[in-house]
Amino acid sequence: MELFDNLALGFGVAFTFQNLIYAFIGCLLGTLIGVLPGVGPVATIAMLLPATYALPPVAALIMLAGIYYGAQYGGSTTAILVNLPGEASSVVTMIDGYQMARKGRAGPALAAAGLGSFFAGCVGTLILAAFAGPLTEVAFKFGPAEYFSLMVLGLIGAVVLASGSLVKAVGMIVLGLLMGLIGTDVNSGVARFSFDIPELTDGVGFIVIAMGVFGYGEIISNLAKPEEDREVFTAKVTGLMPTAEDFKNMVPAILRGTALGSALGILPGGGALLAAFAAYTIEKKTKLKPGEVPFGQGNIRGVASPESANNSASQTSFIPLLTLGIPPNAVMALMVGAMTIHNIQPGPQVMTSNPELFWGLIASMWIGNAMLIILNLPLIGIWIKLLTVPYRWLFPAIVLFCAIGVYSTNNNTWDIWMVAMFGVIGYAFIKLGMEPAPLLLGFILGPMMEENLRRAMLLSRGDWSVFVTRPLSASLLAVAVLLLIIVALPSIKSKRQEAFVEE
Repeated sequence: MELFDNLALGFGVAFTFQNLIYAFIGCLLGTLIGVLPGVGPVATIAMLLPATYALPPVAALIMLAGIYYGAQYGGSTTAILVNLPGEASSVVTMIDGYQMARKGRAGPALAAAGLGSFFAGCVGTLILAAFAGPLTEVAFKFGPAEYFSLMVLGLIGAVVLASGSLVKAVGMIVLGLLMGLIGTDVNSGVARFSFDIPELTDGVGFIVIAMGVFGYGEIISNLAKPEEDREVFTAKVTGLMPTAEDFKNMVPAILRGTALGSALGILPGGGALLAAFAAYTIEKKTKLKPGEVPFGQGNIRGVASPESANNSASQTSFIPLLTLGIPPNAVMALMVGAMTIHNIQPGPQVMTSNPELFWGLIASMWIGNAMLIILNLPLIGIWIKLLTVPYRWLFPAIVLFCAIGVYSTNNNTWDIWMVAMFGVIGYAFIKLGMEPAPLLLGFILGPMMEENLRRAMLLSRGDWSVFVTRPLSASLLAVAVLLLIIVALPSIKSKRQEAFVEE
């Protein structure tokens, strides 16, 4: 009964004209920056933080939250249409979404992403409202050893996810981990692997690698082909909504992705990216129905499940922020900054000392998800018009957007040169048949793994057995080892290779 009273209070706050306007602005901005490759929610929220000084606290946080989960929606658009991850968690959506677009099914792919996102967002918000208190107890049980083991499991999952050779997949993850080490050591303050280049003391940016390897690499690959063989969308796209068969395949995938994302979003360091990767891995392990398109060739489940997972994770990631004051990712860290600007101390006391803010923000998420589905699905036709643009016009526009997006994050021309370099590296990966998605996951999880490994070793005074004596950590490592053994088995290995054979 208390929950309904709290939600009534929240909707009373969220339904004021001012807060509705700011929720709409946040959702619209989020969708736009999600659609534009390279301009992520972190950069946008960081740029808009000073603008929130003049706003009331509730309106400011509602708008910033709208930008965050709006970007999860918009990121799928460029992933599906032009094979660029508009948002980090859209990397997995590209695998099947882009193949669907190539086959003239961009409409159903975008609709699956939108509908999955809407459902998952609503469920994630419901979980946030109902279980914020009890679910934080799960997060409390995770110490540095558990986080390290969780990330090891995430990387093993990426090996399972990668198409082609297991050796190449492991190689890409190791390369990602090594690239994550570039920059200043957090403990000692010493620059590592920077080769006396001042710009490398801060490390290599995620956006730089993602845009270079996926964006520019794809462009160079296309330009290397004869004009008649280039990737050009000439077929007319028909049927914007998924078919009955699509819905039959989508619904279970959306439910699985939503459940997984809701659980992983609570854990700091997990979040939308890990949820999307894990959801895709689970879908690939789920048996294909007769006549269903193989994964990697345009399976609608490969779009619906990761998009559901990353949206539900983005909603439940507010749980550790609002109840513990712990930001589980970079965007939530900026939300802490926004709360501090308005003299609000993030943590358990927010729920009691500032119930209007707490429940108003939660209620605004339902309203925001409804706004996003209204904003996105009717506009599918506009995004599909991108497919008719001749490639000679499309690729300079992609290069320009990537360059603007990358430059705007640090206002540094070095980043543009780095994107160009990673574009060449991305082209080399395509030629060698190496999938770059595991590299990105290794790059993101590498610094977090190192930090948690060091913390665990400090707390245990250098005793490595801490990873196997703590039950939760030992369980996660056991699952990781089991997964690796199963994938390495000859019978599974041969089936895995068959599944990745392209027609």
